[in-house]
Amino acid sequence: MKLRNTPDGLIAHDPERDRWVRLPGEHDLIGFLGAGQPALDRALAALAAEDPAVADPATAGLPFVPRSMRAFMLWESHVVQSSRMLVKHFFPAPAWRIVSAFEKTGRTFPKLKPNKRFWDAPTFYVANHTMVLADHDQMWWPSHTRFLDFELELACVLRRPLVDASPEEALAAVGGWFVLNDWSARDVQADDARHNIFGPVIKSKTFANSIGCDVVTADEFGDWKQATGRVRVDGEVWCEGATVSPAHDIGEMLAYASKGERLDAGDVISTGTMPGCCGLELERWIKPGQTVELEIDRIGTLTNRVSADAVPHTAVPA
Repeated sequence: MKLRNTPDGLIAHDPERDRWVRLPGEHDLIGFLGAGQPALDRALAALAAEDPAVADPATAGLPFVPRSMRAFMLWESHVVQSSRMLVKHFFPAPAWRIVSAFEKTGRTFPKLKPNKRFWDAPTFYVANHTMVLADHDQMWWPSHTRFLDFELELACVLRRPLVDASPEEALAAVGGWFVLNDWSARDVQADDARHNIFGPVIKSKTFANSIGCDVVTADEFGDWKQATGRVRVDGEVWCEGATVSPAHDIGEMLAYASKGERLDAGDVISTGTMPGCCGLELERWIKPGQTVELEIDRIGTLTNRVSADAVPHTAVPA
């Protein structure tokens, strides 16, 4: 089931009639997902009613307020190409000369590849869940970067707590899937990678994420490893990607994240950038005034215009 949150409460999409219907008494998306089958049964009854309360989907805003956010990295090709482009564009020139000379042999420069740890355990960092934009919010140009970038990511939200969970228990805690844009400052990321003891995800990743207004329940979305998506900038398709063949499955990722700590309903888990779906990998850079639209099939779109006049802000929940 596809859900949105509006000022008047939750609404659900009726695919047979292509309309949105208000769900009576439902105002909390995370609570709805946590209620499980009884809530879905109530929603199905509302959709099947003879005279349902048809809603305007354009009034939807941020679907929920994230309790926390963890961002994973799951695709080797994204690691390699992103690392290659960081070296090419932002490291000292001798570093790129060494990498490019080696790769003329047809082999990947070894240091561009993820290490053994990438395969042994899911790789993630804890992101800033307080700086979240909604669909159609304006994205500011951060003052500390010259190279703002987008990342097309499939993300999910938990519907119940997890502590030292098994992969099976963790998988059952996934409530719904949505589109996420992990805005990134690439010049800052490169500098952090070279000099910051905490690594490349400090000031390059803390300033903003965007969340789409559509949340598709886990039962309807199905296998997350079969997702496909694309990015359009000012209407032009810049890239297309897929989530096939990740290094780890979602149950394994969540089980690892829950070791020795409590994850809870409302926690956001991003699966990371779809391979090839960020400007860094493409060597194409967005500019102020451009509109960035992310789309994941079977979910929907997420659109933000980059504005030189916008100031840092967070979305107001619907």
